Amino acid sequence: MVASYLVCVATTTVAEFIMGTSRTATFDVEKMTCATCPITVRKAMLRVDGVKEVNVDLDSKTAVVTYDAELATPVEIGRASTDVGFPTSLRDAE
Repeated sequence: MVASYLVCVATTTVAEFIMGTSRTATFDVEKMTCATCPITVRKAMLRVDGVKEVNVDLDSKTAVVTYDAELATPVEIGRASTDVGFPTSLRDAE
């Protein structure tokens, strides 16, 4: 069962790579002032369906998000952060 699960996960990752649905977006995040702010931003963004990974940097006040473009958009991801009190602006998306 475990081997079957691993093959399925690997296949999905390869399929996403081949289909080109995996994207990365970088956001500028406002109002982060302490060490817990990035945790709040990260959790909010991860709640958006299709978001796979979020790396938030307090010093640069940025968030780099990897997501499935078939399930999420940069607007939805940014809105999730804004809704918890940390407004964002899209810096870059690929």
